Amino acid sequence: MLMLHKVARIPLFSLALLFSAYWAVAQRPPAYPLVTIDPYTSIWATTDKLTDAPTRHWTGKPHPLDGLVRVDGRAYRFMGAPMTTLKTVVPTALSGGYPTTFTFQAPAQGWERPGFTPSADWQTGQAPFGDGAGSNPLTPKTMWKTKDIWYRRTVSLSTDQFEDLKLYMSHDDDVEVYLNGVKAFDCGPCFISGYKTYTIEPAAKATLKTGENLLAVHCKNPQGGGFIDVGLVDEQLVKIGAEIPLAEQKSVSVRATQTEYQFAAGPVALTVTFTTPLLMNDLNVMTRPASYITYSAQSTDGKAHDVQVFTAASGLLAVNTSMQEVVGKRLTATGLTAMSLGNPQQPVLGRKGDDVRIDWGYALLAAPSSAKSGIGEPAALLGAFATSGTVADGKMSAAVADSRTMAVAQSLGSVGQTPKTAHAIIGYDDVYAVQYFGQNLRGWWRRDPKMTTERMLSEAERDYSRLMSQCRQFDQQLYSDAQKAGGKAYADLCQLAYRQAIAAHKTVEGPKGEVLFLSKENFSNGSIGTVDVTYPSAPLFLLYNPTLLKGMMEPIFYYSESGKWTKPFAAHDVGTYPLANGQTYGEDMPVEECGNMLILTAAIADVEGNANYAKQHWNALTTWVDYLKKDGFDPANQLCTDDFAGHIARNANLSIKAIMGIASYGYLAGKMGDKAKETENLKLARDLARKWMDLARDGDHYTLTFENKGTWSQKYNLVWDKLLKLNVFPDEVADKEVKYYLTKQQTYGLPLDSRKTYTKSDWIIWTATLADTQQDFNAFIQPLYRYADQTPTRVPLSDWHETTNGKQVGFQARSVVGGYFIKLLEEKMNAGKAGK
Repeated sequence: MLMLHKVARIPLFSLALLFSAYWAVAQRPPAYPLVTIDPYTSIWATTDKLTDAPTRHWTGKPHPLDGLVRVDGRAYRFMGAPMTTLKTVVPTALSGGYPTTFTFQAPAQGWERPGFTPSADWQTGQAPFGDGAGSNPLTPKTMWKTKDIWYRRTVSLSTDQFEDLKLYMSHDDDVEVYLNGVKAFDCGPCFISGYKTYTIEPAAKATLKTGENLLAVHCKNPQGGGFIDVGLVDEQLVKIGAEIPLAEQKSVSVRATQTEYQFAAGPVALTVTFTTPLLMNDLNVMTRPASYITYSAQSTDGKAHDVQVFTAASGLLAVNTSMQEVVGKRLTATGLTAMSLGNPQQPVLGRKGDDVRIDWGYALLAAPSSAKSGIGEPAALLGAFATSGTVADGKMSAAVADSRTMAVAQSLGSVGQTPKTAHAIIGYDDVYAVQYFGQNLRGWWRRDPKMTTERMLSEAERDYSRLMSQCRQFDQQLYSDAQKAGGKAYADLCQLAYRQAIAAHKTVEGPKGEVLFLSKENFSNGSIGTVDVTYPSAPLFLLYNPTLLKGMMEPIFYYSESGKWTKPFAAHDVGTYPLANGQTYGEDMPVEECGNMLILTAAIADVEGNANYAKQHWNALTTWVDYLKKDGFDPANQLCTDDFAGHIARNANLSIKAIMGIASYGYLAGKMGDKAKETENLKLARDLARKWMDLARDGDHYTLTFENKGTWSQKYNLVWDKLLKLNVFPDEVADKEVKYYLTKQQTYGLPLDSRKTYTKSDWIIWTATLADTQQDFNAFIQPLYRYADQTPTRVPLSDWHETTNGKQVGFQARSVVGGYFIKLLEEKMNAGKAGK
């Protein structure tokens, strides 16, 4: 269980702790998964104590959940922290365009100062500025397609007294901001695709006065995706009346489907368990957008106490930015009191991109009908419960999202030494989930036209007890299997990765009734259905439900087979989430994606015991293997899945992928009964492997690129030769590489290759699986475990980190951590072969 965090005294709820200790684990994860449904409904705790900060969306934006418990009339906070709200001081273009003077040519000295007189090359126009490419959060009102832009904006302030004045802006890329001629902020290289607050330099803030002020901005855009928009906000603390004391957090632990906290609230022990039942053997449950919070309380002093619990979910769950509005609504669901908050504009599927959140559909909160519920201002609802234990509707009309919350209050009655429980349901109805080649598709859970939000919530309530039991059993089985396969540290990492990997996808019903399981490249570029994201995440789904892997691959097959993609190799992606209308990535990865699709199709055949899926797509697979035979062995200067590391030619690891793609085609041909094709392709793959050894040999290891002595790289693609038992490469290749890698390890893992000291954690575990001994496997896992335990970057697990200091380099909350399960997959594939 990643991770058990400090247990001080053992009170009467020791049985729960002892049960948790079955999975005793590291000190803490980078972030704690709470509500993990899909890329839009994904709420995490990024601090060790649940009360140290508001809960957040995986992108880092506040998605506040608040929790209070009342014991004998005294309230304690166990979840959330006092919120801040952004009051607009100088509006951005989110509120409409605004006039500026601007230039695309380097201006004269002093351009940022109030007394500057613009020359003739300065123009007038409306902000925001942008080139219309990339993930611009708004449509530009003035097109900007040069490398630089400078603009000046006169703003009027009604006061110079603020609680915490900040810049509020979106910038792509580098930006400098001045207030009245004094630099307020600068960064570079940097960009964001959404809006974010930034601290203002004190000297610049001191220049502000009541009346007219000058806001001056310089933005650089070295390549496509330019955008700039800057305003000012006052970040104000939301006041909730009398200060509410904190419950004492005793421990927190993470299991595959559950995160459990233990608190002491005066004389009562409170257990709070977040459960998202991502059980892959039941797609109806797995795709249902409902997550549970369970409360269990018991007395610790031998006396009975009156206990009530309060759960609140913010309107921020239903918008992209806090400036957008939400409106409240009560729902009628059998056996429940239920509410929703949603954007009154409902721009369904109207926004795409990476650092964005959903702003259509409805955030949901429900509890058994005995609960009291209300929608209103956060401070009013928290304050009413803290003082009287009640909640009621306040203001349900449209208002900015952070000024609205929905809450339920539940009474556990008189609580003694026997625990009493209550639960609430948090969900999201996204109405339509993705657009698939022009057609808007609903989530898999809503494929039946008769399914409604209310019915979904009622079914979630009906299944509550059964699912709690199944989740506990599944979590225990997963941990036991992973520990047996790879040891305790490996099992801990698998538990942390499980919910993250699944929740980075959306499951929908395709036009032919097929399962489509579409990934989002979180904090990568926002692509949907990326093949080289499917490839590393595949082991988890091969292990528990290959139908989901097919659902990841099906859009790429369809893209080629429909004639919409006409190139002789597989596409990189099918769009930018949530619009899957065709590739939007700027560059192809021909060898990478062909090899990925062929290898994964062979892996599906292996775990299913037949090549039926390959038969459906044989023409496409044949086209792609022909490409690999022609251009795969000695790759040209092109990108691979590690595209962040840049282009390289003659990539030895990419060549292995091509060779394994050819071998996989031969394997599939054999499964289909074509022994001649099997022999032909396996022989070619083995011949190429011997040739590869000659070109990549460098004494005690093999090179990063062919005939480039003194370089090295992780040859993680070799793992499929071992798993599929194709015997393409002699054992000496993997043996030599593993021994060499063990000499290159850093404190927090094995670097990706000789160019940099950063790494990819998914590839480390693939590389570790090449090892033939548990000792060597553990030697790779322990530094990675140390990274997960000690990284100072508190975000959902990043798969791209620096091995020298454990800091995130990029990416977070991505599905590729499903690749951690490759060691478990090896056990399954070996067991399958042993049974034949």
